[in-house]
Amino acid sequence: MVSQKVTIKNPTGLHLRPAGILCKEAMQFKSLITFSFRESTANAKSVLSVLGACVKSGDEIEFVCEGEDEEEALKALVAAVENGLGE
Repeated sequence: MVSQKVTIKNPTGLHLRPAGILCKEAMQFKSLITFSFRESTANAKSVLSVLGACVKSGDEIEFVCEGEDEEEALKALVAAVENGLGE
């Protein structure tokens, strides 16, 4: 299991388009990928779960990856968030 905290940079937070990009990125990996925000945990492979977390710009989330490709998954997701998730 690996984890890393990252701050959401896009101005509108994780609304539908960046949530979709995040899920698409997460689905390329076999590992279980979740993120923690406040007291909740969301499945990074589910758009509804990501949207339900209500993550805004400037919020800090913590990705947790568990599985055979966890290191690569974590690097890819952190990079995607730091690059603004297409925005």
